[in-house]
Amino acid sequence: MDKTVGIVGLGIMGGAIAVNLIERGWRVIGFDTDAAKRAELAAAGVVIADDVAHVARDTPILMTSLPTPAAVEKVAQAIADSGQTPRIVVELSTLTLADKLQFETILKKAGHVPLDCPLSGTGAQAKMRDLIVYASGDSAAIARCTPLFADFSKQSADLGTFGNGSRMKFVANHLVAIHNVATAEAMVLAERAGLDPKMVVDLVGPGAGGSRMFQMRAPMMVKGVYEPATMKVSTWKKDMAIIAEFADDVGCVTPLFTLTQPVYTQAMAMGLADQDTASVFEVLKKTIVSTPKS
Repeated sequence: MDKTVGIVGLGIMGGAIAVNLIERGWRVIGFDTDAAKRAELAAAGVVIADDVAHVARDTPILMTSLPTPAAVEKVAQAIADSGQTPRIVVELSTLTLADKLQFETILKKAGHVPLDCPLSGTGAQAKMRDLIVYASGDSAAIARCTPLFADFSKQSADLGTFGNGSRMKFVANHLVAIHNVATAEAMVLAERAGLDPKMVVDLVGPGAGGSRMFQMRAPMMVKGVYEPATMKVSTWKKDMAIIAEFADDVGCVTPLFTLTQPVYTQAMAMGLADQDTASVFEVLKKTIVSTPKS
């Protein structure tokens, strides 16, 4: 197997994936519009391309990990315009289904094989190869990518029709939104009860009431340190808007998810946009008012 892969977008997720692949013997050719990220990843062993067309020219499989729909569409068009023979193009970002389908249309017209493969996991998890790849699209292409996925994730699955990867990601992120705020509320309750917060983390996390979000975010809440962010509040707000739109489109009422949205909005208002989403603990500490005993 040709262990050469391209990555367009070398941010928190793309950069961590690139480093893990290099450690597993892959030749990674990457590009990012940010000069600082290019320099950082070049030092880690990534071959930095001049542009997206250069990545498409030199790699049979490309992965895109980008921050906005506009960036994804621009990169898809650049790959389509590169004049290369068919490439597998794996889209890892969290986008609306409409944006993903636009990505698919652009690349299919140019003869390429697009895959919708969003990731479950944070930037911190990406560094530890603790990700799940929700792959969807052409099954043969997914099978070809399985060894690649195995070298930067703990699990991947072929979910069938293009777009099902995003649908699965929306369900997962729906729970993340709730579990993160639930963790913050539980930690405020523990604090008000006078419990040792470190013991709460150690004993609640592995128990029946624990969750992955509790295990990851409660320790940050104890320390009151929310940088470096594994998921910025500002980015998460974008993802939540996508989930809300998706739930509305399929006609599903999500009362718990809906109740969490003002908490993240308040975090933005408090100047926590660039902090980790664990910072909702600070929101609840200020807004939860104890009910006087009767």
